[in-house]
Amino acid sequence: MGKYLITVNEDKKCHFVLKSGNGEIILTSQLYASTKTAKRGILSVANNALHAEVEDLTKGEKKRNPKFQVYEDKGGKLRFRLIAKNGQNIGHSEGYNDNRGLKNGIEAVKKNSDSPVEVVKK
Repeated sequence: MGKYLITVNEDKKCHFVLKSGNGEIILTSQLYASTKTAKRGILSVANNALHAEVEDLTKGEKKRNPKFQVYEDKGGKLRFRLIAKNGQNIGHSEGYNDNRGLKNGIEAVKKNSDSPVEVVKK
């Protein structure tokens, strides 16, 4: 099973990552004002990931929220972001070289979306 790690910086701002069971980071959040709001973001991952369809922007697809939105970054790598039902960007992936890796990343987020939470202070 994976886990969420909330990291709190010196300014008390924080973000979270979702790690798979093998320790790989599969989703990284935006910056939050507090651990309380970061935990709400984690709840949003759990509530949205399992119901999200895949929208591939490289193919011009349009899907309703919630969705995993696939796009190509400036370096030519494939990435995805998880968009909540309300349209908010919850988190994004690392860059993948191919569709197989990208699909595995999306499945890993779904599989690990209900993981436990740990808070780490820097």
